Amino acid sequence: MKRRIPLRKRLLVRLLFASALIAVCSVAATTWLAVETTTRALREEQGQDLADDLRILARLSGYAATHPDWKGVEPLVTDLAERTGRRIALTTTDRTLIADSARKGTALPLGAAATVDPLHTDTYTQPGAQLSGVDPRAVGPYRITANERSRLDAIAEKLRTCHARYSVDVRIEHTPSGRPVLLASDGSDGTDSLSEECGYGLNAPVPTERTAIDALTRAARTCLQRHDQRLEAPLYLYLNPSGRNPQSRYIVAKYAKEGDEQPLKTAQSCADSALRAQLDPYVAPVADLYLGGDDTTPPRFDMSPANKAKIIGVVGLVLAVTVAVTAVVATRLVRPLRALTEAAQQPPELHVRVPVTTRDETGILAEAFNDLTERRERIEAQRKAMVSDIAHELRSPLTNIRGWLEVTRDGVVDPDPALLGSLHEEAMVLQRVIDDLQDLAAADAGTLRLHPEPVRADDLLDQVAAAHRVAAAGAGVTLRTETDGSPWLDADPVRMRQALGNLVSNALRHTPAGGTVTLAAHRNGDEVVFTVSDTGTGIAPQDLPHVFERFWRAEKSRSRRTGGSGLGLPIVRHLVTAHRGTITAASEPGTGAVFTIRLPGSGAPQE
Repeated sequence: MKRRIPLRKRLLVRLLFASALIAVCSVAATTWLAVETTTRALREEQGQDLADDLRILARLSGYAATHPDWKGVEPLVTDLAERTGRRIALTTTDRTLIADSARKGTALPLGAAATVDPLHTDTYTQPGAQLSGVDPRAVGPYRITANERSRLDAIAEKLRTCHARYSVDVRIEHTPSGRPVLLASDGSDGTDSLSEECGYGLNAPVPTERTAIDALTRAARTCLQRHDQRLEAPLYLYLNPSGRNPQSRYIVAKYAKEGDEQPLKTAQSCADSALRAQLDPYVAPVADLYLGGDDTTPPRFDMSPANKAKIIGVVGLVLAVTVAVTAVVATRLVRPLRALTEAAQQPPELHVRVPVTTRDETGILAEAFNDLTERRERIEAQRKAMVSDIAHELRSPLTNIRGWLEVTRDGVVDPDPALLGSLHEEAMVLQRVIDDLQDLAAADAGTLRLHPEPVRADDLLDQVAAAHRVAAAGAGVTLRTETDGSPWLDADPVRMRQALGNLVSNALRHTPAGGTVTLAAHRNGDEVVFTVSDTGTGIAPQDLPHVFERFWRAEKSRSRRTGGSGLGLPIVRHLVTAHRGTITAASEPGTGAVFTIRLPGSGAPQE
């Protein structure tokens, strides 16, 4: 009977579940990792792009602050594009192209990223631009001459030496105009503390600066007059060269009334306007900056070492989980298979069995292996018994024949008819055993020949009963036949008489004197049913499954009178199977046994 396995216990379902679990974990981990690393990488790239954009804007603003026009900016644009991997384009305010790192004819982005105007800069990468909005590198008329720079450098060196005597460490740096300044090690102004003690100063403007400041002052006063601003004292603008931040080149002198800030704001605004007007001839015109990518710019997206480490870590984790789950599942699957392999490799005579520990396909396989081992053990026992039985069946008649022949040869007895009859009977026993074995061998090899023809069931019963009438009478058993009509079947009459005859012989052997053996036949639908019943001792329930096994006897004695050869019923089963029929045995101890043969029926032949 085929055993049904619960769905959750099936090997296929467990493998699918394990695979699905691994796939879900892998997809989840991969998704999380992709989102995490991509988000981080995009943020990093956006931050890098922002830093690059500010650097580009600062470099171009510096170029504009130090050049009166945009001629010669092309090499700078190309260099910045190669360094940052960005497309850089400069145009005038009416979108006339000044310089472009992309191929000629490439369309500009929809909107400008920034405006390059050193007088109104929006970059805060240069210190000091936050106060006035003017790029500190735009110096214009404030750039000192070489002689003035040499003179100021000499003063700065004397101041540095003087500071060193007081153990104050300062260094000399130059502003965009060329003026030197002293800075302390922390970057603060290093000129205030000891300048008076050293007897030198760098704050006084040189003639070039004085000329520019005077012009700035006049322009600022003109602006204040237009705003009708009256100050209590004249407006003075002066350079503040001591600070590092060059945007602090001038300061508005505050002469307004105490607490009144509006005149000061107006003065500062006029000073800023005057400064932009003063620097305008020295800087490049306002330009629009376009940033972006094109088909020639390679993508700059790249995994950072941290993201690569995360990918490797997650991949390793998923791999470890996969290996662990696979190892657990595989171990549970392989363990019973390994036990089966080890059991199968044991010597056959040990008949080793394996424990059944699961309820899945592997457990059923183990049960089938144990059943096979049990059947093999039983068959091996039957084989040994069969060899012993064949030897016994052949030894007894051969011993009798040999003994009588030897005494006859020695002249002890005369070969009279009685002796010859006894020898003939023993030879017939040998012939029957050999014929039975030959029939079984032919059935096993599939070479059992049948010659079917239309046969009447009642004729078969009459012929079998006539053949065994003398044996039945000698045993004191009544042999009778019963038929219901005249059913026909296609069968080999010789083989069918042999099969029914074996059943009758078996029934007569187990029916005591005074008993009855009945042969019956009737039609049941499309089948013809033969029954051979007796009123003998019957068969025990535990013996019924074995009655068709070779050399099996319900009585364990070796007597042919009570046990026969043990080959008759196996031959009957093979003959019935060859006719595409079935045979069954039923019995109750003490009430006899019934053997039932079912064969396909047929209609009566046409005359």
